[in-house]
Amino acid sequence: MEYENGKKRKVRNRQQHQQTKPQFSSLRYLTISLCCFFVLLFFLSSNRISVRSDSLRPSLRLPALSILSSMERSLHGRLFPPLRVEDRVQFPDHLLLILSTKIEKSVKKDIVCVYHRGRKEETLALPSISSDELDEFRSIVRCPNAPLNYSSSSVHVRFRGDKREREKQSEKVHDWSKVVYDAVVDSDADTVVVFVKGLTRRPHKESDPSNYKCQFETRVEVLVTRALAAAQEVVRCVLPERLKLNPEPFRVSVRVRGRSTPALPSVARIYGSDSIEKVKKHELCVCTMLWNQAPFLREWILYHSWLGVERWFIYDNNSDDNIQEEINLLNSESYNVSRHVWPWIKTQEAGFSHCAVRAKNECKWVGFFDVDEFFYFPTHRSQGLPSKNALSSLVSNYTSWGLVGEIRTECHSYGPSGLTSVPPQGVTVGYTCRQANPERHKSIIRPELLTSSLLNEVHHFQMREGVGHVSLVESVAVVNHYKYQVWDTFKAKFERRVATYVVDWRENQNQGSKDRAPGLGTEAVEPVDWKRRFCEVWDTGLKDLVLSSFADQATGYLPWQRQQQE
Repeated sequence: MEYENGKKRKVRNRQQHQQTKPQFSSLRYLTISLCCFFVLLFFLSSNRISVRSDSLRPSLRLPALSILSSMERSLHGRLFPPLRVEDRVQFPDHLLLILSTKIEKSVKKDIVCVYHRGRKEETLALPSISSDELDEFRSIVRCPNAPLNYSSSSVHVRFRGDKREREKQSEKVHDWSKVVYDAVVDSDADTVVVFVKGLTRRPHKESDPSNYKCQFETRVEVLVTRALAAAQEVVRCVLPERLKLNPEPFRVSVRVRGRSTPALPSVARIYGSDSIEKVKKHELCVCTMLWNQAPFLREWILYHSWLGVERWFIYDNNSDDNIQEEINLLNSESYNVSRHVWPWIKTQEAGFSHCAVRAKNECKWVGFFDVDEFFYFPTHRSQGLPSKNALSSLVSNYTSWGLVGEIRTECHSYGPSGLTSVPPQGVTVGYTCRQANPERHKSIIRPELLTSSLLNEVHHFQMREGVGHVSLVESVAVVNHYKYQVWDTFKAKFERRVATYVVDWRENQNQGSKDRAPGLGTEAVEPVDWKRRFCEVWDTGLKDLVLSSFADQATGYLPWQRQQQE
């Protein structure tokens, strides 16, 4: 019995051991898992994970616990990517925030501006005005000005529904009246063109470049070079040799001789001096700056593409009318259109200088005119000559003329032509009554023949010494400027004007200037006789050309009348 009992006791002990073994095994696996987890945390927190590249992109470092924080955010059903404010620029009517990350299009409308005040960190959240990409690496968010007793320096942005506490960020606020706001590398000249507010207000005159130097701030050092040219808001400087040989991201600023203060505050960054690729040049390109002109863009591009324009540079000055969707549609139809975000108010001359540098690599000739301006060839119409590709043929005739750098064309200003609503067939067909005498002119230029200062007066550029221009007679070519359209369209001009040295409509200055509407005051109040104004000559030349060349023979619709056809 003892043996049997002993045997039975041994069996029972073996069974107890077998029941206990899995518990110890699970505990051992749990211990190993925890050790691995803490090793991973130590590895992450040591900043050892980095992405190194010989390209121009900054090094990417994963912060401690970044993977865990992303997981935590996604567990709540929505992923909130980080929004880090790099710079702030205070404009008169809004605050511009520059972010060091790009914002996906699908979440732009969910961004709110957050304002702080007091020691208790009282916060106020307001919807952002707009958001967009600024360049390949950065984004911008336009916020309402900070309310009374709230600080502009602490304004940040977050996604609606994101309740995380604000991370420590830069509190810099730059005044728009004195800041370096953009820069572009001119690869042909091995120089950098810098755009600055606060240097000089002297319009249409060059400045002494010896008064300025450029400062280049990389991650490891600060380099300084001399200025070669300066005019209005533009300073051109030598690109440091080290940045040519080993290009890397850098911030650009300007130093002023005689000032005790350091370099001017800057939000201008360049991500590499060798980013411009050599391409086959187009014969004719066009550059324009616009604000909320999406409904009129298609007619303008389709018509001038028919005249021979091959490439389009659209500088978007804070539009909020879905212009990118219109550009995407045009590109899907093989029109070569690029949109460049230009958030800087009243800087049209600087924007055109910026475009001239960019376009020089791609274009032999570049036209600078607005979305309400259309080239027309009366001689072709009267003599039955084809007008298709007429504009590109015109400029190509002067390509071999080494001393001609600019072609000027006079403008006819059209009025409302008796209309009270936007003409459904477009401006070229709807507006047919104009002033008798031409005024001003628009220019098509050869960018490699511009003066190094890039001095321009919007309508024309200054050429290098020894290079001249050609002025076309009215019978050969003219620009139909649909300047005074129906009142609902025209009154938008009162919002603001983009040219630096042209006063806004609401300012009581230069009442007799051609930059203003004759007989119109400073308020957006429709005159009782507006629809009959500026009507001295009925001119249907361009209307007849458009209808005969573009209208569908079956329906009569024009290709820019999508809404009517749908």
